Amino acid sequence: MEPNEVRARAGDLPRSPGVYQFVAGEATLYVGKAVDLRSRVRSYADPRGERIRRMVAAAETVDVAVTDTETQALLLEANLIKRHQPRYNVRLKDDKSYPLVQLTDHSVPRIEVTRDPEPGATVFGPFTDKGRVETVVKALRETYGLRGCSDHKYAGRDRPCLDYEMGLCSAPCTGEIGEESYRDDVAAAVRFFEGETGVLADPLSREMEAAAQAQEFERAANLRDRLSVVEAFHGGGEEAVSSRGDERTVDVLGAAIEGDAATVARLHAERGQLVDRSRHRLDAPDGRDAAVAALLSAFLPQYYAERDLPDAVLLSERPDDEDVVAWLEAEGVAVRVPGTGREAKLVELALKNARRSDGRTDGVGALAEALSIPRPERIEGFDVSHAQGRAVVGSDVCFVGGDADTAAYRRKKLTEGNDDYLHMRELIGWRAERAVEARDDRPDPDLLLVDGGRGQLDAARAALDAVGWDVPVVALAKEEEVVVTPTRRHDWPSTDPSLHLLQRVRDEAHRFAVQYHQTLRDDVSTVLDEVPGVGPETRTKLLRRFGSVDAIRAASLDDLTDVPGVGEKTARTLTERL
Repeated sequence: MEPNEVRARAGDLPRSPGVYQFVAGEATLYVGKAVDLRSRVRSYADPRGERIRRMVAAAETVDVAVTDTETQALLLEANLIKRHQPRYNVRLKDDKSYPLVQLTDHSVPRIEVTRDPEPGATVFGPFTDKGRVETVVKALRETYGLRGCSDHKYAGRDRPCLDYEMGLCSAPCTGEIGEESYRDDVAAAVRFFEGETGVLADPLSREMEAAAQAQEFERAANLRDRLSVVEAFHGGGEEAVSSRGDERTVDVLGAAIEGDAATVARLHAERGQLVDRSRHRLDAPDGRDAAVAALLSAFLPQYYAERDLPDAVLLSERPDDEDVVAWLEAEGVAVRVPGTGREAKLVELALKNARRSDGRTDGVGALAEALSIPRPERIEGFDVSHAQGRAVVGSDVCFVGGDADTAAYRRKKLTEGNDDYLHMRELIGWRAERAVEARDDRPDPDLLLVDGGRGQLDAARAALDAVGWDVPVVALAKEEEVVVTPTRRHDWPSTDPSLHLLQRVRDEAHRFAVQYHQTLRDDVSTVLDEVPGVGPETRTKLLRRFGSVDAIRAASLDDLTDVPGVGEKTARTLTERL
């Protein structure tokens, strides 16, 4: 690449953390990480060393992957270097990697820090700070009594070992605790690594307070230090990709559509480590009518036709073709649309990569010109989701400079009912009141976008007028992709960058609302709870397959038994009870 080509490519990149690769043909020449991708790649236009100068001259292009944090960039860089062995990188010759935490695949699982997890183990990691991970594992063992001994030491014991006397193990080996109770403790450890900090922080805090009241100040101080490590674990840059049971490989897919083109971003994890990523361009001849769910239905069978299937696929939306889902599940692939936790964060990262633009078009500036308003650096998007008036929720997403600012996302439960206009007025009124009363810690937006047409726009304006919050608001209708303002309708071409920006905001507001609605709907009590043989997991599968209790009531026995975990007896019970 010539220096001017490097500068031009750098100008296309976002000012975000991530990983970049200099590529020639199929070969990766160099992998690097950056806090600011645009600035870092631009520096290669004038490399200081002769070795790097030769690398840039040999490269044909630069490929990048956006990450949420510098730590993610660090881990992805290390794994890409191990995988591709780039000629111009300094490479380790051994096979060591970052530490992981595994819970072994036993009826009485063992917890340990390892770099080489066992087959079938539930794995979390990788982690950058081995000392911090060891502190957390020890705290989990002291709190929940999880064993750390080898299988050889565990088998054939007639009395507990020293770990039991030290409070590090509840001694399931000699029956001091039953296997079912022990597995409940293991489940608590899993919840901690999936992001539920209170599972460990709360008992540590209570123990610390008790030690202080008993004037055991040295012990209280040690517990305080341990508690600070635990509380910082999930917010301190430790990025974990969980791997359930025998899920050794996991693919994460996020899809975005702009005009007649679409992008699917894929993140690939092995044994809990994020090791690869790719972006795939597709034609979407139906434009916005080709919804993400339909796009994923088309992408999945085409992409995996000549590739090995992973053990699990995490998706931003459920494919609308149930035959595709059934095919994957028949092949042993777990299909999940995560609503919360670390899996949901991975899906958001895949979406960020799918939405990343490789062009220089300034959508924010183009939108300002098209609407004749000051440059809308900060845009908030709103949408409402419900199921026939039940579990009604609203989303409030935020884009800054054309990119999603997930830390500024908010969501709200709304009054139940089947009036979309009333729901939108309530949602916008809630946001406006918080802004006017200075109860919202976010800056005021430059533009509001509501998902819908003239009715939703009028409802939003009524809410703004009632509170007295002076912020411009527009609507984007799904059916025709027409932008509605208080004075006119804009029917922009599908290639317009202004429309692309509003579509990204609208689609993200829709996704975030549906995600929250799905989580809330799965948590609410239904008449299914009263059906013998239907537990929480089966209830969730039924609702996700059929969408509502009414649809389950109308389903045939064959349809019901197609749901994993529902046998003929349970299907007949459902039909009789409903």
